[in-house]
Amino acid sequence: MTGKIERRDFIKTTLATAGAGAVLNQAPALGQVLGASDRVIIGVIGIGGMGRANLRDFLAQPGVQLAAVCDVHPESLAEAHKDERISKAVEKATKHKDFRELLDNKEINAVIISTPDHWHALPTIMACQAGKDVYVEKPLSLTIYEGRKMVEAARRYNRVVQVGTQQRSGTHFQQAVEVVRSGRLGPICHVRTWNFSNEEGIGNPPDSDPPPGLDWEMWLGPAPKVPYNKNRCLYTFRWFWDYSGGKLTDWGTHLIDIVQWAMNVKAPVTATASGGKYVLRDNRETPDTLHVIYEYENPNFILTYETRTTNGHGLNGKGYGIIFYGTEASLFVDRGGFEIIPETKRERDLNVARTLPMSRGTSEQHLTHVRNFLDCIKSRQRPNSDVEIGHYATMTPHLGNIAFRTGRKIRWDVEREQVIGDPEANQMVSKPYRAPWRLP
Repeated sequence: MTGKIERRDFIKTTLATAGAGAVLNQAPALGQVLGASDRVIIGVIGIGGMGRANLRDFLAQPGVQLAAVCDVHPESLAEAHKDERISKAVEKATKHKDFRELLDNKEINAVIISTPDHWHALPTIMACQAGKDVYVEKPLSLTIYEGRKMVEAARRYNRVVQVGTQQRSGTHFQQAVEVVRSGRLGPICHVRTWNFSNEEGIGNPPDSDPPPGLDWEMWLGPAPKVPYNKNRCLYTFRWFWDYSGGKLTDWGTHLIDIVQWAMNVKAPVTATASGGKYVLRDNRETPDTLHVIYEYENPNFILTYETRTTNGHGLNGKGYGIIFYGTEASLFVDRGGFEIIPETKRERDLNVARTLPMSRGTSEQHLTHVRNFLDCIKSRQRPNSDVEIGHYATMTPHLGNIAFRTGRKIRWDVEREQVIGDPEANQMVSKPYRAPWRLP
């Protein structure tokens, strides 16, 4: 997604985002999307590590053909050419540095967006306007307001939008959710989620000129203009507020999504957070240690999310995971499987399990998630991680970060999507874009 913004492109973008492009308001029907052969022709926006992983699984599906790839960084494209599983398809595809050129290709039915988080909203919205279905990586958005606009675009243009929270397509996660909803664990008052690791940090490299071929201006896009720093680019962009939200949005989104699904809730009503950069002395902006407490209503329970990057000792030996605490049993689940651990009760001087233990191993998640998206392109049903599901899964981490950055307890109006009684915090629900980019 790069290239200088020419006058005609800027006008085109402005009209599209303002809703004035009459042609873009007419999304094609299913018959126009798929040809007689039922092929799905895709374009990839962002061909870095996750973009290549996504492309591998898409090309493993029958009937999928790659037409175009787009990336601002020639290094990412070079790595794609080295990958034997996708190199031939990438070689035949057209190459772009501006994602709008890819969206102009009328043969493309669907796009995969695997860019840094601050570049999720605009390509998704414009792809919907161009009549294309979208597979977009998590977290869905950089701000809560962006997420809502992405939902609105998907609905207005009748697009299938799948978010890359692939755990939704794992059968063992689905079964764990069924267990929670069945009442087998009893009433649940607390759910715990965590990510623990021990990292050396990312260092303090000086600002410098960008590498040859990288269009830093376009990489920044709607984000504030700053000098190039290698830690702001590629994987470590996650630790800078202008582009992402730290471990809470990077990994917490996956965990919190499963909790909200199992508990049948959209979002919390309050968020409180404590933490900071306590150990690492690098140039990241997000905390190395963070503890967030969320309160929910209907049903009433609390969710805690913990992350630390300076000690990897986990709960029950697990560096990440989810535990639902019920009156009858607890349930632990991660990508490797789930386990029910019964509570006990005293009967005739014996400790008796309140329910039967149960465990199950892992299940495929990413390939099935891709397959679900492709099936929904044809059926026009909403996918497992529909854009609105992804919006709520991302909203909750954003609220935790707002609470952390303001140092205050956040009270949240779930339906109006506004912070209650705190204008300063409410301003953080959205973020201004740098010209000429604008959000509709």
